[in-house]
Amino acid sequence: GYYADRWKNLLIPMSSPMKTYFDTSDQDPFCMYNYLLDITTWNKNIRRGFIKVKLTDYTGNTVESEMNSEASTFQQYKRVKILTGFNQDLDKISKISLTFSTKTLIGPKHKLRILQMKLKSLNNPER
Repeated sequence: GYYADRWKNLLIPMSSPMKTYFDTSDQDPFCMYNYLLDITTWNKNIRRGFIKVKLTDYTGNTVESEMNSEASTFQQYKRVKILTGFNQDLDKISKISLTFSTKTLIGPKHKLRILQMKLKSLNNPER
């Protein structure tokens, strides 16, 4: 892991207020690879729920994101940006799968219809 107390001497002398995030995983080697998921939906009805992202590379390796703890609201033709993190990074992605969940056991199952989707690596912005 990363020892936050080692950053203390660097952060305290800075005069302007700042937020610092140390986003780590609970699995060895503890680093997280962050992506920004930008989607536009075309459902007529408002949907509220959670999205899990699964990436697959050309050799068949897969990695799944952690599900966000806060639900997102999806409206027709409105863009939603979601920060999603993975325990490992895949270099050449061949397939992106999304799973939409409302986390309710009762009631009808809803689909989320995607009009447009972009996935951008925050660790490697050129990808």
